[in-house]
Amino acid sequence: CLCSHSKSLSDEENLKLFGKCNNPHGHGHNYKARLLIPLLFSLQIDPVSGMVMNLADLKEYMEEAITEPLDHKNLDKDVPYFAEVVSTTENVAVFIWENLKKLLPVGTLYKVKVYETDKNIVVYKGEETM
Repeated sequence: CLCSHSKSLSDEENLKLFGKCNNPHGHGHNYKARLLIPLLFSLQIDPVSGMVMNLADLKEYMEEAITEPLDHKNLDKDVPYFAEVVSTTENVAVFIWENLKKLLPVGTLYKVKVYETDKNIVVYKGEETM
């Protein structure tokens, strides 16, 4: 990714806001993502398989929603979503959520955790609606 740099801010404002993570020319991260698929009353355990979801299917969804669009990519240059969205870890979490939500059965996805480092973690549970 090109670590946090907003086109809407001046160089000085970017430096003040993002500190050492401000870099308009780029550097990389090895993000890790964790998904939580809850065992809720609305999700039934299949009596034959004993699973809420087949993990092979989940792996395919993750490949399509996360790995294919993001792995070994310069987020700001190679991923259209980030052409106008600042590639912060928060926005990476939103991107993953939105892509997975299109593929997973309704009500399956509970939250997405994205680890930029062991100390910088973002948890996203989608937009809450009234």
